[in-house]
Amino acid sequence: MAINNTVSQSVPHLHLHVVPRTKGDGLRGFFWPRTKYAAGEMDDYATRLRAQLDS
Repeated sequence: MAINNTVSQSVPHLHLHVVPRTKGDGLRGFFWPRTKYAAGEMDDYATRLRAQLDS
């Protein structure tokens, strides 16, 4: 998690990025390779995240 307190915000808040991980995805620290979602993949991740948050 990275929090930047030096940027002016009209409403203080915490901002998170959810980064789906896969073996060999190249994630190094806060930077990761940008890739496109396959058809329906983004909706699938959203559904799975909602299910976990609701449980």
